[in-house]
Amino acid sequence: MTAFRSHPLRTPLLGPIAVPGDKSISHRALIFGALSVGETTIINLLKGEDVLRTAAAVAAFGTQVEERSDGTWVVHGCGVGGFREPSTVLDLGNSGTGVRLLMGVAATLPGVTFFGGDRSLSGRPMGRVMTPLEKFGATFVSRDGLLPVAVLGAKAPVPVIHEMAVASAQVKSAILLAGLNAPGETTVVETVLTRDHTERMLRGFGADIRVEETEGARRITVAGQPELTGRAIHVPVDPSSAAFFVVAATLVEGSDITIERVSTNPLRAGLFDVLRDMGADIVESNAGDLNGEPVADLRVRAAALNGIDIPASRAPSMIDEYPILAVAAAYAKGNTVMRGLHELRVKESDRLTAIAEGLTACGVGVEITEDNLVVHGCDRHIPGAGQIATLHDHRIAMAFAVLGLAAREAITIDDDSMIGTSFPSFMGLMTGLGANLAAPT
Repeated sequence: MTAFRSHPLRTPLLGPIAVPGDKSISHRALIFGALSVGETTIINLLKGEDVLRTAAAVAAFGTQVEERSDGTWVVHGCGVGGFREPSTVLDLGNSGTGVRLLMGVAATLPGVTFFGGDRSLSGRPMGRVMTPLEKFGATFVSRDGLLPVAVLGAKAPVPVIHEMAVASAQVKSAILLAGLNAPGETTVVETVLTRDHTERMLRGFGADIRVEETEGARRITVAGQPELTGRAIHVPVDPSSAAFFVVAATLVEGSDITIERVSTNPLRAGLFDVLRDMGADIVESNAGDLNGEPVADLRVRAAALNGIDIPASRAPSMIDEYPILAVAAAYAKGNTVMRGLHELRVKESDRLTAIAEGLTACGVGVEITEDNLVVHGCDRHIPGAGQIATLHDHRIAMAFAVLGLAAREAITIDDDSMIGTSFPSFMGLMTGLGANLAAPT
């Protein structure tokens, strides 16, 4: 654990920034490649610890995974139903996406699979995914719905129809993955739309999948026991990672940056729309498509922000971005109200509390009312000088590193060790732009 200080920047952020690939898509590319027949090549895979844990896990299922000298990853798939029983416990570290999606795969495979994780992941709820997966015939053994978990895969899996009780792309994806190895059709019904990388990627690998819009709901149906075919995947830039630089450039006077090939999937890019509503100068160009995912280049220039009221309906498209949005709100003029943030309480930390305590420590007024957060904007005049407890949460660490760039005084962040789980190049990119993120003296 290494503490660091984020000092106010005296110069603007300028030029292009090479932000790494999308974490959600990287996880799925490895898993779907492993479930396919033939070779899948992956360009721009995020080499964060979370994704590497998923790579190791699919290898433990009997898949060959390798990184080539040019940075391209290659997965030699086993096909749907071709995974073998792992001989060791699958340690997913801090990867909630990896563990929940792979629990879906294990639920309809014969044999026993053991899952574990680090202290943070072991405190996150797994019951939300285990309960629907039991419908396939799988059995789960755990204490209080937490890791470690033993999965006894269904010997004769049956297809299911599941109506989502919680808006979670991880749960939805786990069910669809389980359905791949069950006969017949498996259907997920969601009334609150969540990120759809799984549906897009399944279609690209050759699955028979239907997405039907009904009044007030979306039905996603996948036909079981397909033969998926390996393919080439180019992972777009992660909008959740780009968000830190988008907000930094918005806050630091005179900044003008460009980030290329950012995922603009409407179920992921909600933060950019919210920031524009607040007054941010974010312009898209060179719109295109990468393996079924919409992408564009983003140009961001410094701008003054105004507080707004953000309804709960926007939360699913930007749930991971609320820590950095709260930082933007702290610099805005007027109050920003963020509603429906109950999911922030079950992330790598209780993010709702961590955000509020961090902003308070830096001299920003905040209120929490049930699952809503109100930030009293300081109109670009934040005192800083706070001590930030990250609670082993990478997004809290990175968000407050950005806050320090435009504060009056440097802030101290207690731990940088977990940043590598999702964004190993973050510190290097920030310091390359002129940020001073040195250890405290």
